[in-house]
Amino acid sequence: MLKAWLAVARHSMLLGIEAQQVIGLRMAVFAAGGPAAEAEARLMISEKVAAFAEAASDLALGGSPQGVMRRTRSRVRANARRLSRSGKATAKRTR
Repeated sequence: MLKAWLAVARHSMLLGIEAQQVIGLRMAVFAAGGPAAEAEARLMISEKVAAFAEAASDLALGGSPQGVMRRTRSRVRANARRLSRSGKATAKRTR
C-alpha cells in the first residue's frame, strides 16, 4: 500500500514540474498573440475537458490513480514536445 502511494506522490511531483514547462511554453504562444494563440487556447481547453472526463470515468470504473497519473504525464510531455518544436520553428522564421 505504501509503495502505491509513493508512486502516486512521485508521479504528482513530476507532473507538477512538467506542467510548469508547458505553462511557460503556452504563455509564450499567448504573448505572441494572433491565430496561433487562439488555436492553442482552444486546444488547451478541449484537452482539459477531455482529460478530466477520462480520468473521472476511469477512476469511477475502478481504474488506478497511478494509471491516470501516468496517462496525464504522457500527455503533458507530448504537449511540451509539440510546443517546443513550434517555438523553434517560429524563432527560425522571425530571424
